[in-house]
Amino acid sequence: QVQLVESGGGLVQPGGSLRLSCIASGVSGSIFGANAMGWYRQAPGKERELVAGIRSDGSTNYALAVRGRFTISRDNAKNTLYLQMNSLKPEDTAVYYCNRVRVTAWGIFTNVLDAWGQGTLVTVSS
Repeated sequence: QVQLVESGGGLVQPGGSLRLSCIASGVSGSIFGANAMGWYRQAPGKERELVAGIRSDGSTNYALAVRGRFTISRDNAKNTLYLQMNSLKPEDTAVYYCNRVRVTAWGIFTNVLDAWGQGTLVTVSS
């Protein structure tokens, strides 16, 4: 059973930066590397949404709201997923989660594969 542990959240002022990490356990490095991964977020009163995804070939997709500010990356040797967040805005405040994601033959991110972890809270406020 794959377990996902997110970390790196915190309180940051608008315009600041944070780097989130997600470590996957219970899965081999080869399987981790073969999966697409995604960062999701859920703000209070809103549904969870995909903000960034990275496929096994390293190609990426970003939600329009974060494009140009967030960068997703992975280290398959460490079973770790990262999200570098720059120029943070108050509307980025949310709990951030990671998950393995199923990808269609056309590269479209669809449903997640594993149970959600605890997430890590990002608060952007002055």
